[in-house]
Amino acid sequence: MTSESAESHRHIHEGRNPTREAFVQQKGEPQLICLKCGGFTENGTICVRCIGGLRFLERSIDPEWLKSELERIVDHLGSDIEAAFKKDPAARSLMEVLYYPGIQALLLHRIAHFFWDLKLPYIPRYLNLVSRQITGIDIHPGAEIGREFFIDHGTGVVIGETSKIGNNVTMYQGATLGGTGGSRGERRHPTVGSDVVIGAGAKILGPITVGDRVKVGANSVVTKDVPPDSTVVGVPGTVIARKGERIPKIDLAHGELPDPFKEKILLLEERIAELEKKLRERK
Repeated sequence: MTSESAESHRHIHEGRNPTREAFVQQKGEPQLICLKCGGFTENGTICVRCIGGLRFLERSIDPEWLKSELERIVDHLGSDIEAAFKKDPAARSLMEVLYYPGIQALLLHRIAHFFWDLKLPYIPRYLNLVSRQITGIDIHPGAEIGREFFIDHGTGVVIGETSKIGNNVTMYQGATLGGTGGSRGERRHPTVGSDVVIGAGAKILGPITVGDRVKVGANSVVTKDVPPDSTVVGVPGTVIARKGERIPKIDLAHGELPDPFKEKILLLEERIAELEKKLRERK
């Protein structure tokens, strides 16, 4: 390597490319900057030298781990399909279920999550983008999802990066497992137990825990921990006991929930009627 080329190579790694810089200044073109080293690049994203230096894996791959992870993807896909037949009366054939947006989104997510665990750049987020464009469902590659997960209809469902979901969970369209800020690396999204039903449009926000066998009513907003075997409705979410009765494993009647606000209004109406009656008696 000549002294001139060595000097140019040094400038590139320092964030400068004298040849390209002179060309840009001469032609008056926009300056395209490498997002990694700060040097000039032709496409404005990552320069060739930085691409060559990327570390695509932070650890070596154990063949046994790789085999178990691939088997887990196939096993969970089978359980997701089985859950669709159990929970959706409209499911009539395997080919029909394979076209469900929720099934497609879950398959792409489980593959993306596999690459996410491998610390591969770009690929998990690209699969997430494809899934969102095809299905209208946004599941971050970092989210951890158990078996028998079913998304009914699916449009508008959002699941954040640090979300953790147990087994046999059902989410309806428009439901969100969202974050409430926090620093990178911290838990920012909900942890959902097993045998949970999350109604249409429900929002579960922040690093809270939703216990097993919980039902979240449609359009509820939950920002606090929910104990097991309970039901949440309203804005903000109010926990309501179901007469001490445990929620069955598959219970999709998320439209048949008590209304705590209606009950309070009825109590107020009764109290007002009593006061009016006493006033009339005094007259």
